[in-house]
Amino acid sequence: MNPMRYHILVVDDEPNIRKLLLGVLEDEGYAVSVAADTQQADAAMDAGEPDLVLLDVQLPGEDGLAWLGRLREDRRNVPVVMMSGHGTIETALEATRRGAIDFIEKPLQPERLLMSVSNGLDLRRLREENRDLRRIAAADNEMVGESAALKAVCEEIALAAPTDARVLITGENGTGKELVARALHAGSDRSGRPFVKINCAAIPSELLESELFGHERGAFTGAVSARRGKFELAQRGTLLLDEIGDMNPTTQAKLLRVLEENEMERVGGERSIRLDVRIFASTNQDLDARIRDGAFREDLYHRLKVVPIHVPPLRDRIEDVAPLCGHFLSHFSRTIGRAPSVLAPGALSALEAYAWPGNVRELRNLMERLVIMSGGPTIEASDIAPLLGGAGSAGEADGGEGTLAQRLEAVERRIVGQALEASGGNIAEAARTLGLDRGNLHRRLARLGIGK
Repeated sequence: MNPMRYHILVVDDEPNIRKLLLGVLEDEGYAVSVAADTQQADAAMDAGEPDLVLLDVQLPGEDGLAWLGRLREDRRNVPVVMMSGHGTIETALEATRRGAIDFIEKPLQPERLLMSVSNGLDLRRLREENRDLRRIAAADNEMVGESAALKAVCEEIALAAPTDARVLITGENGTGKELVARALHAGSDRSGRPFVKINCAAIPSELLESELFGHERGAFTGAVSARRGKFELAQRGTLLLDEIGDMNPTTQAKLLRVLEENEMERVGGERSIRLDVRIFASTNQDLDARIRDGAFREDLYHRLKVVPIHVPPLRDRIEDVAPLCGHFLSHFSRTIGRAPSVLAPGALSALEAYAWPGNVRELRNLMERLVIMSGGPTIEASDIAPLLGGAGSAGEADGGEGTLAQRLEAVERRIVGQALEASGGNIAEAARTLGLDRGNLHRRLARLGIGK
């Protein structure tokens, strides 16, 4: 920790104490401001919030505890260390209750003081790091796109989020169903409460009930202690039942009863536990077909499908490819400490021509790979073609052969050639037909070898 980075405000009405603290802290390299009462402390805070405050309990006028309470009411989270020459356990407890991180008694011992200051600054640094990580995580969970299809999903989220209605989220793997669930939770009154997820397909059927509802000690072999399940962990928050279509019939029946009664018992238990949990379910399966096959309960389906939200595949909202690429490239470049990578026009064309069978998850993984493996700041079509391998590309519709980049170039050559032929070789007219400026068309002609 470099002390020169940190500014400390000392609030004490005794001149000798202010002088002592000023000397000790400046000797350690800290920048120090002093205040004799809370009015001066307010002025110092308005001039620039310090990194830590050393605050005396007994001050003229408003005392230190009252000022600390006001700081917290104003949502100022600067670490505060309380000081007192008449310290009692009750005063220390009250200071802690109001948000002080430490309480030291006078006469001050320099070693004890500096340790408290160092710990407080470490706490501030951790808070800042956590805030930055939350900001990055929020950006990573953002729903990115400009298509009409995605805007329709966002409108449905905005309508459903403030309610307590259950939501059934459908869509192919990788479309972002969990993002929809998290957006619904973030827009609800439960946003400050837990968001808990359980993948019903990833847990063996014999263990799923215990994971959902918890169990009591001795409920089954290996249950050496009681354990809370996902429902209890999500109390007053939200529970996402991911891949609900894979839930076994026995657990479906128990889940239905829980949804009907808003209470449950742990496996092996007899005590009913009242629940206050909002339920989201998601699946990539056709639940109507599962119901016809007798694999999914129709009554549970209707309990879950109060508000249905379908997330369309990426191939049906290809307008979202460009903003998603920009978002992921920026995110992964920042993660590895590199200047943001950008896509060359040909590279973006290749990505927009691809059918994306793995949807947004596949695009995200590809962008991460490109940021790590590409040699320069610009990603070319030649960097992308080997990774896509031509599978699922629009070029297949033209019956072409070769790599994706080769087929795209053949399509581009045909379209540009047709425009030139229709214009009688007039570059300006062909450029207008193609929606390009003349310089752009000249460069394309040179790259495609047309007119040579």
